Amino acid sequence: MKRSQVQMVRAAVATAALLGLAACGSAQGSEGSTKSTAPDPTLLRDGTMTVCTSYGREPFVFERGGKVVGFDIDLVGQVAEELGVKVALVNEDFNEIASGKPLNANFCDVAIAAVSIDGDRARVVDFSSPYFNAKQVMVVQKGSGIKTLEDVVGGRIAVQESSTGETYATDNRPLDTQIQSFTDLGDLAGALSGSQVDAAIYDNNIVGDAIKDNPTFEIVEEFDTGEQYGMLVKKDGNIDLLRVINDVLADMQEDGRYDKIYSDWFANAKS
Repeated sequence: MKRSQVQMVRAAVATAALLGLAACGSAQGSEGSTKSTAPDPTLLRDGTMTVCTSYGREPFVFERGGKVVGFDIDLVGQVAEELGVKVALVNEDFNEIASGKPLNANFCDVAIAAVSIDGDRARVVDFSSPYFNAKQVMVVQKGSGIKTLEDVVGGRIAVQESSTGETYATDNRPLDTQIQSFTDLGDLAGALSGSQVDAAIYDNNIVGDAIKDNPTFEIVEEFDTGEQYGMLVKKDGNIDLLRVINDVLADMQEDGRYDKIYSDWFANAKS
């Protein structure tokens, strides 16, 4: 993991943890003194933390050998371990998760699916401290002659609906360029390989699966959007669970568990 990435995540985790403690971590004692209180989350089901996620986002969340695995799954598992509960996974459309609907309808306790933190989403859900930094990349067919976003002028770009890639492409597309949004991440590769679009935009840490399955694809441009991933909880509805998540993320940074899990899933990442 890049040193700057580690420092950014650690700083963000520490800041969020301090803010959380300041906002809801004290109570008046019987003699008027202030004392800290431990978070006491309420879950939808006793002994179980229900987690909404979206499969097919390798290496964050995907199916392998009949099991759901990935970087996100390992992280949320650490939260469940801290609480002493089991994890029950619920597969939802990414768009639904990003909208906050499953959380605010009390369908799940927490959501995690490589969801970027942004202002619009933060109006409808509460985000944890950032746990991952990401960028966007543009993928094209080899030999297409496209090297930059400007080269797609008058063409078509595939993006995942409600993703940071969709926002970036919409805001920065060249004149007369069409944006085609797909609900399922796998449909981007199908559209590009079938020449329905001229380019596709992915998160840089998710694009590897598309490249592996489509040898004719190549990455031609990277966009530093400053995005970070966070876990989600119900808006203004689960402060104690949010505090536990932030505490776990901070502890994992300190004791090396985060680096170990990162290495497990991103062994080939440049350091």
